[in-house]
Amino acid sequence: MSDGFHAPHEASPATTARACWIEAPGRAALRPVQLAAPGDGDVLVRALHSGVSRGTELLVFSGRVPPSEYQRMRAPFQEGDFPAPVKYGYASVGVVEQGPPELQGRAVFCLHPHQSRYVVPAGAVHPLPHGLPPQRAVLAANMETAVNALWDAAPRLGDRIAVVGGGVVGLLVAWLASRLPGCSVQLIDTHAPREHMATRLGLQFALPGRAASEADLVVHASGHAEGLATALKLAAFEATVLELSWYGEQAVSLPLGEAFHARRLTLKSSQVGHVATAQRARWTHARRMALALSLLQDERLDALVTDSAPFDQLPAVLARLASGAPDTVCQRIDY
Repeated sequence: MSDGFHAPHEASPATTARACWIEAPGRAALRPVQLAAPGDGDVLVRALHSGVSRGTELLVFSGRVPPSEYQRMRAPFQEGDFPAPVKYGYASVGVVEQGPPELQGRAVFCLHPHQSRYVVPAGAVHPLPHGLPPQRAVLAANMETAVNALWDAAPRLGDRIAVVGGGVVGLLVAWLASRLPGCSVQLIDTHAPREHMATRLGLQFALPGRAASEADLVVHASGHAEGLATALKLAAFEATVLELSWYGEQAVSLPLGEAFHARRLTLKSSQVGHVATAQRARWTHARRMALALSLLQDERLDALVTDSAPFDQLPAVLARLASGAPDTVCQRIDY
């Protein structure tokens, strides 16, 4: 399906919907929602799919957002407050049922929580480019993070690049970096079956104990302190280690007393809430999202969407993912 995708016409779209709310740490439920009538400049979107973030969203689900970050971590169109009850999520793909003529019937991406229908300003939705299936477009928020990460990391032609952590963001960062001329990219993960995923994307793979050292750039995306320690060990003299993981309220201990100073390493953070400094003067969030969507037009990326479940099962899916589920990379929810 593509930008020409048209949903079956409904004479009178429903004014009610259902949304997933985190009612208490570790417990979610579906609640009814009364929709406001779309105003001028608004769109009514019927959800087709949404994606579950295994990083930030599961920290929210588990009630692990520190109070100091309650305001900064609010998602677009979030309702409620941390720790709970809260309606959270930011990877929704749907079809416009009402709105400006140029958007009606268009498949779009929106940074919206998990909800069957919703009304938002037309400027909040991003039309899918021609040829991008809605099922794959649930990766858009992750691809946007990966794009911003590489802007922050600023790799150079011919760099030896290590990516520690084979989740969705790590895989996308490694895949994008591998397309840079002359660069060699290695994905490092503790979960050996992730090698199959890396191979499908044309990436080298290694377990932490067998990873190549002396990397010019290391990107860490495992979400675990042990992964960041591995990243520091792999970095060459005066290399940069880019930290993509967000730990919520968890304190992280690092081996900064080993070779960190002698190697003159740089530990740098990246966060998708702001366009990377070098691009900020020219790139809006909308332009960056359009780029992320365009980069998803490779059918090999379908391999990252490893699991799917109907919307009715989302509360149980969140509980399952929070308990581990190491073989799930991207979890798609179908409406």
